[in-house]
Amino acid sequence: MKHLFTTAIASLLALSTFAQKSDGTTKSLVNAEKDFAKAVAKNGDKEAFLEYSLGSALVFRPNPVNVKTFYANKANSENGVSWTPNLAKVSRSGDLGFTTGPYEVDGTDKKYGQYLSIWKSENGKWKLAIDLGTESNKPLAKFTPQFIEPKDHVAPKFLNEKEVKAGKEIILTTEKTLNTLLKTHGIAAFGGFLTNDARLLFPGNEAIEGKGKIVAFYNGMVSKISLKTTGVDKAIGSDLAYTYGVATIDYKADLRESFNYVFVYEKAADASWNLIVQAFVPAER
Repeated sequence: MKHLFTTAIASLLALSTFAQKSDGTTKSLVNAEKDFAKAVAKNGDKEAFLEYSLGSALVFRPNPVNVKTFYANKANSENGVSWTPNLAKVSRSGDLGFTTGPYEVDGTDKKYGQYLSIWKSENGKWKLAIDLGTESNKPLAKFTPQFIEPKDHVAPKFLNEKEVKAGKEIILTTEKTLNTLLKTHGIAAFGGFLTNDARLLFPGNEAIEGKGKIVAFYNGMVSKISLKTTGVDKAIGSDLAYTYGVATIDYKADLRESFNYVFVYEKAADASWNLIVQAFVPAER
C-alpha cells in the first residue's frame, strides 16, 4: 500500500510538472493556462497562484503587489472564477508570453471582465509574472481564438547583464517617446504605436480590438494621458516585451483618474516596437 501511495504521489507531481511544461510553443502556454484554471477550481486561488507564479510575480489587486505578499494572510476566495484565453503569443526565444481573454466570477451578483497574464519560462515550466483583471459588463462580442505560434525559435546562447539592460532601455525609450508624443500630439499619438490587431482592456468595457477602434475609443472620451513607467521586462529573443506603471487620464468630461497599466509590446519587421495589448485597472491611493 505504501508503495502504491508513493507511486501515486510521484505520478501527480509528474503530471503537474508536465502541465506547466514550456517547450517554446504558444500551445504549451495555453495548456499551462488551462491547467492553472483547473488548479484554481480544484484547490482555490491561493494555492494555485502560489504554485503557478514566479517568486517575483506581481498581481494587480488593484495596485501591483508581490504574489507571496498578497496571499500570505489571505484565505481562498469564496467565489469561483473561470476564464478562457482567446489570444496568446510566445516570444521566438520561448521565454516570455502572454494570454488574455474574458473571465467570470460566480456569486450573488456575477462579475465579468477581461484579464491579462504575462508568463515567463523558469526551469522549463511556465510561471506567471504578471496578472491583472479589469471589470466590465457581461461580454457580448465573440472573439475567434488566436494562439499565435512563433515563426521560428531563436534564442541567444549567452546574454550578459549589460546586454539585458540595454534591451530593456530600448523599451523604456520607446515608452518615453510615446509619452512625450501623447503630450505634444494628443491621443492620436497612440495610432503610431499600435499594431493593426492591437487589443485594449479598459474598465467598464468589453475588449476593444483593432487600431482604428482603439483610437476612436480614446478620441471619444479622453482628453490627455500621461504615463509613468515603473517596470519593464523583455524576451531574450528581442521580439516581445512588457511594461507596467501608472497612467493619469484626463477625460473630456472634466474628470481625472489614475490607473495601473500593463502594456505588451512586439517588435515589427522594421525593428520598431509596437503595442499589441494595453490593459488598465483603477489605481488605489
